[in-house]
Parts: sequence; structure tokens; C-alpha cells
Amino acid sequence: MDCNWNDKYGAINPDSALDFLPREQLRALQSQRLSAMVALAYENVPLHRKRMDELGVKPSDIRSIDDISKLPFTQKTDLRDTYPYGLFAVPLSEIVRLHASSGTTGKPIVVGYTREDMDVWAGALKRCLLMFGLTRADIVQVSFGYGLFTGGLGLHGGAEALGCTVIPASGGNSERQLMMLKDFCATAMACTPSYFIHLIDTAQKLGLDMRSFPIKVGVFGAEPWSDQMRKYIEQNAGIEAFDIYGLSEIAGPGVGGECREHDGIHILEDNFYPEIVDPKTGEPLPDGEEGELVLTTLGKRAMPILRYRTHDITSIIAEPCACGRTVRRIRRIGRRSDDMFIIRGVNVFPSQIEAALMRVAECSPHYRILLERKRDLDSVTVEVELNPDAYTDNIASLEALRKRIQASIMNIVNIKIDVRLVEAGKIERSEGKAKRVVDLRKI
Repeated sequence: MDCNWNDKYGAINPDSALDFLPREQLRALQSQRLSAMVALAYENVPLHRKRMDELGVKPSDIRSIDDISKLPFTQKTDLRDTYPYGLFAVPLSEIVRLHASSGTTGKPIVVGYTREDMDVWAGALKRCLLMFGLTRADIVQVSFGYGLFTGGLGLHGGAEALGCTVIPASGGNSERQLMMLKDFCATAMACTPSYFIHLIDTAQKLGLDMRSFPIKVGVFGAEPWSDQMRKYIEQNAGIEAFDIYGLSEIAGPGVGGECREHDGIHILEDNFYPEIVDPKTGEPLPDGEEGELVLTTLGKRAMPILRYRTHDITSIIAEPCACGRTVRRIRRIGRRSDDMFIIRGVNVFPSQIEAALMRVAECSPHYRILLERKRDLDSVTVEVELNPDAYTDNIASLEALRKRIQASIMNIVNIKIDVRLVEAGKIERSEGKAKRVVDLRKI
């Protein structure tokens, strides 16, 4: 393959060669990998076999990447309904890692990885970090949460694969995070953008100027963030901020990332094939038209996912990128087609909020969730009416009840959410479907 790329960013790193593959070769690779994944899924995953049989589709019908629209969709509910291992295509003896994300019923969404899958994932993250201009000489502080969440260990593995020095800071303890960031001479940090803004605010309160720190790159993901937030971060920390995209059901972070042109997110489509479909009909849409992003894994043996409906609304950018990469880009994610919202990197469903409220006897079934943007940060407030006999003139008692409700919500969604007790009748009633979420943000 001829990789003559002599622009302002220098020569291609061999690890990024797939990013610059000629489209004809990339399509041939995608077709080969799709056929193999479909055969694996059909032979080993009952759900995929049943869905394909219902459509009258056999693995032999999938000869090229153009045939992908013949395949059935996969939804998040499929992962819940087959909990925990029902979508695995290999024996548990071949699974070397499990991760999970929150579900709506208290049961998490479980994903698994073979040794080969881990290598593919680390390689994808390495390619993203190279997009951001990082090299093995960099020191990367990973402040995504470690554990079942894919963010922390995912970025950790990618940075190590690149040869970086990794600081496994995980989340929380902001003053300590700042101390490590400065004293350990970290040149890059990976976390949610909202947490990084919190670090900026904490530094200012401590009389520290993050612009004097060695850090030069921020790797931000797990939640939507605006260009205004990017500008605030870059001006107040003196860094270049990059968006990294991923979701646990597909692999985790590393499905795609921004290059230094900051003109959309390159999807690593040799591993994760993107489509855009009409959110209502599921019909494929052409490049450039906005719709729902659908992803198919082309290199994950443990848990091949066919045409996963992400509910992320975006469009594919057809024009070539000035960076020279041939893997296509999507526009940055700003909204979703379902009722899930993301706060501080955590997926939250209205049904989770409802379940938490219903655990508190004093709560009535009348509530609403307010999504707002304050200082470029997403925030959520739950307004709830109490049962008539729970109202009292005792302010201390009401405050204690409010905190108990807040604790109930935190026990389910694992983040602290503001709770506001409102007067009886304040929440609008509906004769049809109740409008639980009021989105006041302007993303």
C-alpha cells in the first residue's frame, strides 16, 4: 500500500495505516470481515440465528458490505433480555474480560472480550490516541472510572499499547488529581469533559493555573459536549481537546475519534461499520443526511453485534478529511432518539428515576426530570410531588426526606442528582403519555 502522506502532521505511523487505506481496499476488508462475523453470529448466537431466519437471510447471502442492510437490527433490549451471556459467540473459557453498563431494571448490560478482542480494542484506542497527536513519549493520566465501566481500563490499555506512561488515577479526589497532573508531569488526560471543567474550577479555587501545567491534550468522551465547552476548556487549561466516541455494547471507547482538523469523528470502520438510518422506519439514509447511527462489529469474536441501533443522532460526512484519512467521519453527537440521557458520563433512564422514587413511600407517582445546561455543563433536577400526608411545615423534616429521595436515586444510577420537592398539583397531568423529561438544554 502506498502511504505517501507528507502534510503538516508528518509521516504516517504504521499503527495508523488502516486509517489511510484506499477505499477499494477498505471495502474489500469490510466485506471479508462482515461475512466472517455473520457466519460466527449465525452459528453460535441463537438470537441472531432466529432473527436472520425470520427474514429468510442466510450467511451465504452476505457476500459484500453492500449486503449489510439485509441483516436484522440489534437493540439494547436484546442485551437485557439475554442477560448475562446470551449474546456470546464463544465459550466462557475463551472470555478474558467482562465489562458492564447500567440497565433500567438493576441488571447491567454485560459484554465480553476474547484475548483477540482485547488486542483489537487496544489497537483501536492506540489509533485514536495517535489521531490526537500522542506518542510513546507522552504521560497519560486516565481519570475515567475503573471497574465495570469500559472507560478507565479501555483508555489505560490503549495508552499502554501506544507505549505511553500511564497514571491510573480513576475518578474522584480532585485535589489529588491536580497534584498528580502537575507533579507527575502528565501531558494528556482522559476523562469526561464535565469532570475536567470541575478540575479547572477546583484549580482556580486553589490558586492554580492549569495553563502552567505540562498537560497539552485532553481526551474527552462518555457524554455529549458542545463546541462552547471545548472553547472554555482549551482557554482555561491551555490544551487541545479531542472527542473520543464509543459505547460499551460495541467495544467501549475507541469506536472513533477526532483528528487534529476537529471536523467530525473518524469511525474506525475496518472494525466498526457505520450506517445512518431513519429513526422511525429503519431505512438506510445516504451520506450527509441526518439520522440514527447504526454500528456493526467487524472484528469482535466474543460478542458479534449486527446493526446495533445506538439511538445517537448524527450524519456521515462524505467529503474527504484534510488530514488524509480515508475512514469516514460522523458529525459529533449532540442528541439521541430515545429517552436515555447522559450525565457526567453515566447513562440514566427515566425508568431508573421512577424506580428510585417509588422506593420512598412518601413520593407520589407525579414527577418530572429537568435537563438543563449550566455553564456549559449538563445538569439534571428531579421535581417530585409528595403524597398528601407527607407534607409538613417542618423544614428540617422535608430536607431530611429530600436527602433520602436523593440517596435512593443515587443507589440506582450511581451519581448524585438534585431533587426538588414541589407543591401538590405542580406537575402537569396528561391524559395521554406522560411527559417525564423536559429538556431545556441548547446543545
